[in-house]
Amino acid sequence: MTDNERNILQETIAHFLEDMKKEQGDSFSFENVNLSEMERRTGISRKRLRLIKKNGFKILPNGNRNRRKQHTVLSGYTGIIEDCLKRGVRNSHTITDILQNNGYTGSRSQVKQYIASHLYLMPAKRQAVSPQGNRGRRYKTEPGEAFQMDWGFVNVDTHTTVYRAACFAMICHHCGNSYVEFFPNAKQENLFIGMIHAFEHMGVPQYVLTDNMKSVVNGRDADGHPLWNHEYETFMEMIGFQTKLCKPRHPFTKGAVERLIRFVKESFMAGRAFGNITDLNTEALRWCEKQNNNYHQASDCIPAREHARCCMVSGKRITITDEIRRYLCPERRISFDGFVNYEGRRFGVPHSYSGRICRVMRKDHELLILSDDMQEILAKHTVTWSRRDSFCKDQFIDQPEEFPTMPVKVSMKEQPSDSDNVFLKFNFDKEVD
Repeated sequence: MTDNERNILQETIAHFLEDMKKEQGDSFSFENVNLSEMERRTGISRKRLRLIKKNGFKILPNGNRNRRKQHTVLSGYTGIIEDCLKRGVRNSHTITDILQNNGYTGSRSQVKQYIASHLYLMPAKRQAVSPQGNRGRRYKTEPGEAFQMDWGFVNVDTHTTVYRAACFAMICHHCGNSYVEFFPNAKQENLFIGMIHAFEHMGVPQYVLTDNMKSVVNGRDADGHPLWNHEYETFMEMIGFQTKLCKPRHPFTKGAVERLIRFVKESFMAGRAFGNITDLNTEALRWCEKQNNNYHQASDCIPAREHARCCMVSGKRITITDEIRRYLCPERRISFDGFVNYEGRRFGVPHSYSGRICRVMRKDHELLILSDDMQEILAKHTVTWSRRDSFCKDQFIDQPEEFPTMPVKVSMKEQPSDSDNVFLKFNFDKEVD
């Protein structure tokens, strides 16, 4: 810490003590200063405040100040850490992954120590509010009994631009095994696709805990019973699970998935750049697999092992039938000029199919346009997130020739012109009388 920083910190401590003297009056005592209140007002960590109080509320210089700094394995990477801290990223796992991608070979402990000593680079926190008290109670569920799901919205950085994406998250409440997938929006068709993909990875539970979103429930009757969305109710009966709704404006009921979305924003999204949603989902699947194979202190287990050992055995597997496959392939109508609009982009289909109903499915880096009965592939496209139209091969080769809608009644006749006789006098081959 430099002399200037030490002076600023000393001035902050002095201002706080003056305010406390005015508030408490004669009852003020340096020994009875509330460190919790001091931490809330000044933003200084409790550990440092204890040391400051021990020194009589004086900021003393560091004992290692005049010692020669030694070269460590972290030297050369401190600029990356400071840049992350200035952007509000302080998660040691995320920063360590970024450093390792740049050649760092040290441990995470050194990174955590460096972060702890440079937290002053973090942006200022929002203003503290009065505590609202305990509003929820922790509860447990049996293996395969309950999953929690929710939507979250994230800003995806591409180094050049930032775009908005919807994050679908589902987590097993028993073991903490999680699944995350990203979509351009949070429409109901994307909700069905995300749930089916999650059920393929995690199995089907007895019930799913979720919010009162419009794609799930339309409202409640006079007795408080939910009035299910018709499409969601059909989907729920087809898969074979039940749904429980949370109390409005009470996120503690499904705090596991709420915390998962926050963890995605702070750990997975922070400090990383992604080209498009296809690359984003590929990296998210790897990230989920990595996190599911780490030990979780909250559940006291490794989620992937516990889920395979208990939850998958207690639950049931999903079988992709033709009826379920229709949810993976949303319905679209082909426009008059031979295009299908899907996820805000247009993909070409041979012009002979104009006006027909088709189904569209995006899988990895390929987009398939199928017939309504899903027995015929009308066109294939490489998934592109460009706003330009994607044409298929020979899209307009079968386009019929357009003829006038009414018969032509106008006729044209060429009339001789007087100007043609002007040059007859120059015709010398003609005999003159």
